[in-house]
Amino acid sequence: MSTITTRCPHCQGLNRLPVERIHDKATCGACKESLLDGKPVDATSENFQALLQSEQPVVVDFWAPWCHPCVGFTPIFEDVAADRKDQVRFVRIDTESQQELAVQYRIRSIPTIMVFRQGQLIDTLNGALPKSRFDQWLDQVLTK
Repeated sequence: MSTITTRCPHCQGLNRLPVERIHDKATCGACKESLLDGKPVDATSENFQALLQSEQPVVVDFWAPWCHPCVGFTPIFEDVAADRKDQVRFVRIDTESQQELAVQYRIRSIPTIMVFRQGQLIDTLNGALPKSRFDQWLDQVLTK
């Protein structure tokens, strides 16, 4: 049985989750809060491919903590993730700590937003947007 390791969005504790149960209502072993509850999941090279294989579309934010537009976009990304928690999975990748993923996905500027469906890239957005425009863009992309 293969597993992924994901960070709890509530207590930041690391949790091992069987890949077969990634679609279940998994809870954190430490704080007992939901692991996949509409808050963006921090992806790593170890768990990213498993996260992409979701039945739900996956929206990925490639960002860095030193990037002011990225930091400003974070609350918008989190709000939209909460609004769409039953329809779409949201994932964040810190390009500083996950440089191999940034190279693999040819990230040239940040923030870069990518949308995947069943592991396949369907669209990319470079730069931060206000919430209303980000919602509109997602609506268009998710109908493709």
